Amino acid sequence: MAESKRDYYEVLGVSKDADDAALKKAYRALAKKYHPDTNQGNPEAEAKFKEASEAYGVLSDPEKRRQYDQFGHAAFEGGAGGPGGFDFTGDMGDIFGDLFGDLFGGGRRRAYNGPMKGANLRTSVRITFEEAVFGTEKEIEMNLKDECTQCHGTGAKPGTQPQTCSKCGGKGRVVTTQQTMFGMVRNEQVCPECGGKGTIVKEKCPNCYGTGYTQSRKKIQVSIPAGIDDGQSIRIRGKGELGTNGGERGDLLVEIIVSNHPIFKRQDVNIYSTAPITFATAALGGPIRIKTVDGEVEYEVKAGTQTDTRIRLKGKGVPSLRNKSVRGDQYVTLVVQVPERMNEEQKEALRRFQEAMGETGKPGEEKEKKKKKGFKDLFEK
Repeated sequence: MAESKRDYYEVLGVSKDADDAALKKAYRALAKKYHPDTNQGNPEAEAKFKEASEAYGVLSDPEKRRQYDQFGHAAFEGGAGGPGGFDFTGDMGDIFGDLFGDLFGGGRRRAYNGPMKGANLRTSVRITFEEAVFGTEKEIEMNLKDECTQCHGTGAKPGTQPQTCSKCGGKGRVVTTQQTMFGMVRNEQVCPECGGKGTIVKEKCPNCYGTGYTQSRKKIQVSIPAGIDDGQSIRIRGKGELGTNGGERGDLLVEIIVSNHPIFKRQDVNIYSTAPITFATAALGGPIRIKTVDGEVEYEVKAGTQTDTRIRLKGKGVPSLRNKSVRGDQYVTLVVQVPERMNEEQKEALRRFQEAMGETGKPGEEKEKKKKKGFKDLFEK
């Protein structure tokens, strides 16, 4: 038997020095993936679930782990109750209850034929950069399910009633027992006959074909708050799938997709942009017009401003989602533009400016003249 089993550490995908937390995390992931309740009719998943449970049952026990590390699978070849073995009779949801919160609702077995909330629905809506900054209202259309008006959600033909499932007795779950190295293991799973409802419809409703619901196209108003960012979602309660057995409806999650802006970029609540300025304005200073999400504003450029200088426009950013009265800032990078084409008059004016600044001739010419003059003075002395 020992030769046919995989190494327990390999089964869980952990190293041999893994601590309890790592073991539990690895087992939880495998248990959720292969649990029979979510893999009905899949014998391979069931086998992997049992294999993972067996591995965790040994490695989570310090004494059994010590024996396994020393002797391998041979430490338990005595079978359940034999040398090095152990007995267990109970429900896997109880022994590892804390690992099945998502499956059993915090460790407790879920009442499959009790009221259950409907599943959440997801969709997306695209908005402009400005709409994300200031907020907007959007209308979306979706196919939504409503309770059938003829059978009132039972799925049964009017005048008839769903019958109690004979396989599970109306419980919605069936119990199986199996002899393993743990002993007799008791496992519960969704009833395959009724799908966990506890009832079976013999005569189906002609209006909904036994589903208990009808589907129609509906318009939903979405209020998008100011300051929302790309990728964030808005939850609209009660607009998801229908609940079962009297459970409430799920929610609708609307993901926001913000279109790119040709000028503005956003980071958190701040906006970033660039603004061109002329060489004369950069040198002499003066007023310029800068675009913001609120419209153009005037800004006084300081004399001697260098290209790539960043300025701050306070309060011209994005409103905070938590407090609409608080806004971020806009940071503008000033870029000095060099004229690509000039007429002779403009070129002459620029040459005069160059002379006035002591920058005559070709680049580096003045430096070379000074260098030669320095050598000449040295030899004359």
